[in-house]
Amino acid sequence: MSTTNQKMLPLEPPSAGGSLFASSNMLTLRAMRAIQRVPATFLPTLAMPIFQAVAFAGTYFAITKIPGFPTDRSINWFLSLSGCMGGAFSGLGLGFSAIRDIESGFMDRLRMAPTPRVALLLGPLLSSLVRTFVVLTTVLGVGYIFGARPTQGVLGILMFYLAGFGLAIVATGWGLGLAYRFRDMRGAALMQLTLFLVLFTSSAQAPMSMMQGWLLHVARVNPATNILRLSRQGFLNPPVGGVSWENTWGGLLAIVVLGTLTMWFAYTGLRKLEQ
Repeated sequence: MSTTNQKMLPLEPPSAGGSLFASSNMLTLRAMRAIQRVPATFLPTLAMPIFQAVAFAGTYFAITKIPGFPTDRSINWFLSLSGCMGGAFSGLGLGFSAIRDIESGFMDRLRMAPTPRVALLLGPLLSSLVRTFVVLTTVLGVGYIFGARPTQGVLGILMFYLAGFGLAIVATGWGLGLAYRFRDMRGAALMQLTLFLVLFTSSAQAPMSMMQGWLLHVARVNPATNILRLSRQGFLNPPVGGVSWENTWGGLLAIVVLGTLTMWFAYTGLRKLEQ
């Protein structure tokens, strides 16, 4: 075969394994560099959970005086809501970035690259976990300044991180799935709406034993209630609190089921984008 014909042949893609991880790593680094270049894209993700933790704990400090409330520190109750919200916002932020890439045409360049399409999901997912770690650590530090104290030591803190990472995975899949389907900022509005709707119809603000009416019934079947229980167990007093399998398995199950469904939602959305 001539040299000219050889040059006309398409390049063979790299091996699947190396291509996937190398591409995912580069997309992760790109997302992290975007924080340095445009901090405004990340600061709301960090500021909103901190604001909610401080504002809710201060405004509703008297909730701890209700007989049977599982902690004498309001910040201990609301800290988990802030951590879970921070994880969810970190994941949705990658959905916003995907919309910007679609609108600018950069997503077309990524799709033309000879790499597995799964990298377009794995890269954002990894970067959302890194962002979530920063958010959770910051929220935990601010919470400690304002009086939050874990009742179960390091294990309780690990449950806090586990729940935050779990919601980041769920939110990443949901955000990317909406971005690939709507392909404009209409999807961004729906991302935020569903996040607030799911979190605030759970046990986010009060124990289920103190709820009444329709909210109690919704919170009972809302998977976010189990995830919040997973996150919160290390900051509450027994018998409601305390790290145990009873307080853990429901949250883990919700994360696995929702994470699988939303990442599949993202994958099928990416396939629609290819068509």
